[in-house]
Amino acid sequence: MTALPAATGRDELDVLVVRTDYHDDQAWQDVTAALMEPWGDRQYEAHVHFIDDPAWAGVTVDEALSAVCADENLAVVFSADRTTMQAESHTLPAVTTLTREECVDDEDYEQLTEFGREFRTVPAGVHDIHANLSIGNLGFEEYAAWAHDDPEGIYRSF
Repeated sequence: MTALPAATGRDELDVLVVRTDYHDDQAWQDVTAALMEPWGDRQYEAHVHFIDDPAWAGVTVDEALSAVCADENLAVVFSADRTTMQAESHTLPAVTTLTREECVDDEDYEQLTEFGREFRTVPAGVHDIHANLSIGNLGFEEYAAWAHDDPEGIYRSF
């Protein structure tokens, strides 16, 4: 695969959503609208940085993570993949940016990724995941555990 365009211009408070599927523009419009809805108990304004460039079509999780790894303030990346576009609930994969090298040892990494490096979330969950990871209030592993406990493997938000 050729080098991906730089993912620049994201404010550290912005959620990062990478569009990787380009088969249905209406579905993408629905996803972006859902992501821009006010969120949380206080109806916070949504801040989302969208990467909407066909050069990112079909990229894998690892390719996307490699392309955004320079952003040290990024704890999680969300993507809008084929499943996102086709599912009525428009669930997005949430992928941790945590690497083994950032952990004390293998045991630490295994504990923090016990339920995997990714899980799906409804659009409403994107913001609380990003916000809580950004301030260290909750860890990725906690959200992954909640998704794991859901019958469909989806984090459904507070």
